[in-house]
Amino acid sequence: MISALIFSAHLIFVTIIFTKKWQNESLGSAFTNFALIIILFTIGWSVATSIVKIFFDAKGFGTQFDSDTISLTILTIVEYFFYKFYYKDDNPEPVEIIEGDKEK
Repeated sequence: MISALIFSAHLIFVTIIFTKKWQNESLGSAFTNFALIIILFTIGWSVATSIVKIFFDAKGFGTQFDSDTISLTILTIVEYFFYKFYYKDDNPEPVEIIEGDKEK
């Protein structure tokens, strides 16, 4: 169940980023970001699984939180901070330009 929630969160995230990039930039940029997210997810899950298998056995902490779910959880936490940094300038705050006093 936890794995399903993590996969659903990733699916929602990919959909949001794809739509934002398509609307704000272009369809090519949307597909590039889609590919980036998919590649980072697959490689990150493989690396996280390798690291988790060093410290935990396949059972993990029970049926709902096995080693695969632990690696997905670690991956999601790392991805959260990475994507927060990577997409932080997507919607920059508008800057108000204040003109100085002009003497005539």
